[in-house]
Amino acid sequence: MHRSWGSALVPSRSPAPTGAGGRLLPTRDIAAGWMLVVLIAVPAWALTIGQARDMGVEPGTMGMALPLFLLLWVTMMAAMMLPSMAPVAITWVRGIGRQSSGWARAMRTIGFVGGYLLVWTAFGLLAYGALALTGDLVDDRPTAGRWIGSIAFLLAGLYQLGPLKNVCLRHCRDPLGHLVRYSGFRRPARDLRVGVHHGAYCVGCCAGLMVVLVPLGVMNVAAMAGLALVIFAEKLWSRGWLLSSVVGVAFLVLAVLAPFQDWLLPGLQGSMPSMDGM
Repeated sequence: MHRSWGSALVPSRSPAPTGAGGRLLPTRDIAAGWMLVVLIAVPAWALTIGQARDMGVEPGTMGMALPLFLLLWVTMMAAMMLPSMAPVAITWVRGIGRQSSGWARAMRTIGFVGGYLLVWTAFGLLAYGALALTGDLVDDRPTAGRWIGSIAFLLAGLYQLGPLKNVCLRHCRDPLGHLVRYSGFRRPARDLRVGVHHGAYCVGCCAGLMVVLVPLGVMNVAAMAGLALVIFAEKLWSRGWLLSSVVGVAFLVLAVLAPFQDWLLPGLQGSMPSMDGM
C-alpha cells in the first residue's frame, strides 16, 4: 500500500495518490511549487475565460483555423491539467534543480513541460477533427446533434468504466513509483521523454472526460471548470477511483437523456429545432 497525499488508504486496485509529499520534499519546496502552479494556472484560466466570453458556445470548431484552435487548446489544457499533475511536476523539477543549474536547469524544465504539452497538442489535433466533423453534421442535419451528444456521453461513460481508464488512473495516482522509473531514462532528451510519457498517461486518464466537450461545447467555461475539478479529485483524492466510476455512470444516464433534453447539448445546438416544433 502507498501512503497518500492526504494519508488516506484505498483498495490496492487503485493506489492512494502520492506525490511531492513530506517524504520527498520539505514543506517550503512544496509551497513554492504550488505557488508556481497557481501563477501559471490562473493566467491560463483568465485567458480561456476571456476568449470564451468573446466566442460563446457553438457547434464544431466555431470557425477557428487549426493553429488558433491548438493555441487555445493548449492554454485550456494548461489551466485544467496543471493542478492535477503538480505532484509529478514539482518533484521532477525539484530533482532537475538538484542536478543542474542556470541555463541547463531551465532547458531541462522546458523539455519536461514541453513534452507534456506536446502530447496534449497531438490530442488537440484529434479533438479538432472530431469537432469539425460533428460541426458539419449539425450544420447539415440539425437534429443529428441529439444523437451525436448521446453517443459522446455513451463513449465517455464506457471509457470512464473501462480498463484503460483504470490503468492510466493508477499511473497518475502513483507518480512516486514512476518517478523512480523515470530516473532510469537515458539522455539525451530524458526530460522531454519523461514529459511525453507522463503526458500520454494523463491523456489516457482524461480522454473520456474530454469527449463530453463535444456536446457541452469546447469553450464552455462551466463545463471546463467542472471537468477540471473531477480530474483533480480523481488523481489526488483518496477516493478518486470511486468518483471516476460515479462520473462514468452519470455519463451513461446523460446518454439516455440527451436525445430528449436539448439543454444538455449546448455545444451541438446550432440551428437545432426544438422538440416542441417537431
